Amino acid sequence: MNRRQILRAGTVLGATGALAATAASPAFASESGSGSGREAGRSFRVHIAMFDGVEELDFTAPYEVFSAAGFFTPRPVEVRYVSATGARGVTGAYGMAVRGIRPWAPEEADLLVVPGGGYTRRDSPGVWAEIDRGILPRALAAAPRPGLTVAALCSGVVLLSAAGLTKGRPCTTHHKVKADLEQQGGLVKNARVVDDGDLVTAAGITSGLELALWLVRRELGADPAVNLEQMLEYEARGTVWSSSRGR
Repeated sequence: MNRRQILRAGTVLGATGALAATAASPAFASESGSGSGREAGRSFRVHIAMFDGVEELDFTAPYEVFSAAGFFTPRPVEVRYVSATGARGVTGAYGMAVRGIRPWAPEEADLLVVPGGGYTRRDSPGVWAEIDRGILPRALAAAPRPGLTVAALCSGVVLLSAAGLTKGRPCTTHHKVKADLEQQGGLVKNARVVDDGDLVTAAGITSGLELALWLVRRELGADPAVNLEQMLEYEARGTVWSSSRGR
């Protein structure tokens, strides 16, 4: 049974019906789509780390998936961009300007997502500049606590490595970065998404969609994930590798 079959197992309401329901009420939730039903009254809080040189699709894809997830679950979903250097704006790898970024506050998050960017341009803004500066890796190193899942995709996983969070842990990253991540002590898996419980990583760029859809499925239920795929007209692909610590 592949991941798509597992993801769809137990679905009691088709995505078309769900979309019609959400048009009438954003509070719609299907019977089986309550992965965190016991926490339905508390927001699922997602923070996405931002820095100059960040890859645009790395941060916009998870932002859209998590934001839209709120249409398919009774549990409120809050998504914000945050920066380890305080409230500010950043400029992405291709020049996109993002304003209104909030201060770093992992104690207020259930999920912290770290995108990548600029890995092949060591003299430009991006992952290497952030590692050299040290502020973001130190903030990431101090972030883990019970109840927080730290996730990253593409070369953002190297930022987690610089923070000491991937050493000895199953993980993945962009195919051109895997050798470096392995040399730094990560237990690299050839999977689209690697779920090791409180550490979830994903491969390159577009895999931010898979990362977000998988975490929606894990935290909010299978129905919201399936319905999101229908809304986005995108089918999650690739293998999700999950350890015994994966939920």
